[in-house]
Amino acid sequence: MSAKKLETERLLLLPFTIRLCQMVNEKDFEGLVHEGLFPGVGYPDQETLETIPKIIKNLELVTDPTGFESWLIINKKEMAIIGDIGFKGIPNSSGEVDLGYGIIESERRKGYALEAATALSNWALSHPDVKKITAKCLIDNNGSAKILEKLDFKRTARDNNMQHWSLD
Repeated sequence: MSAKKLETERLLLLPFTIRLCQMVNEKDFEGLVHEGLFPGVGYPDQETLETIPKIIKNLELVTDPTGFESWLIINKKEMAIIGDIGFKGIPNSSGEVDLGYGIIESERRKGYALEAATALSNWALSHPDVKKITAKCLIDNNGSAKILEKLDFKRTARDNNMQHWSLD
């Protein structure tokens, strides 16, 4: 299985490759522009830079991106990278994948995370191996909690720092 891209009304979701990860990590904006991609204002942010090594580790386990790794979130109008979304790997033995996403601060509160999460959740649930999508967010991250609620995720647990969510 090889993931290509997903399109929504305003967004293009493009699977990360190891080379794209390296360009983001090294802030090789010239390389990104050569690929037709332009970093949005504030991209990559610190959260993205902390996540890139994990994305590379997941990509090293597969020949080509399967779609169950991470994706760039791109504003189609400007071809600007505004965030990332993805899973932490292929479905586990119970058919679960864990969703995570982030949008750069300059592009938040515009509905992009909801639009991207809807597209990627629908894509994942179209695969017979996927039975459940899980997610978690910080207790005080009301924006992410609202997005997960709009996607019909149910809160399954809460601890001192995190809220845990599930979509069957």
